[in-house]
Amino acid sequence: MQPSPHASDAASMATVYLHVRVLMGFVVGLGLTHLLRHFARIIERPRRYKVYSVHLLWALFMFSYLLWFWWWEYRLSHLVHWNFNLYFFVALFALLLYLLCALIFPESLDDYADYRDYYYQRRQWFFGLLALVFVVDFVDTWIKGPAYFHSFGPEYVLRNLLYIGGCVIAMITRSPRYHATFAVLALLYQWLWIAREFETL
Repeated sequence: MQPSPHASDAASMATVYLHVRVLMGFVVGLGLTHLLRHFARIIERPRRYKVYSVHLLWALFMFSYLLWFWWWEYRLSHLVHWNFNLYFFVALFALLLYLLCALIFPESLDDYADYRDYYYQRRQWFFGLLALVFVVDFVDTWIKGPAYFHSFGPEYVLRNLLYIGGCVIAMITRSPRYHATFAVLALLYQWLWIAREFETL
């Protein structure tokens, strides 16, 4: 008995997606490794690498975002038809997240007094790219289909718009109070969002 064309197509898409996930897994793994390596460096040499709490909160935000991204993207295996354009888009999304990890923890602080100094001097780059991530996130969710996009309700759209707006303000202001408040709220909401929407596949 010959397999149905639908079953054959589904098996083909699963094979293609496995290939795509190898690349995404490699990029996400590099990002997580980069963050963990610098967390360990701070623990090993706390006097040399003076911690700034706001900077550390954003590093934790990126760590949780990478884990969430890897979990969330699994749904693409059966929700989309793969082609090179989609593959290229998702690969760029993963690379953008890695770039954010590289920005939050530089290889060297030689040109800066400490992490606090680095954070405020490089905030335009970090928050500019983070705002772009939430713009790209809209596209990434829409790829899974309009029904999937709308299944999250208006909260999803409001969530991303607030993150984007918060990032734009963070690019402009150097207010420690604003940056601390934004970091705490962003991280707490990210964890609550993951717990409510993505506990299971």
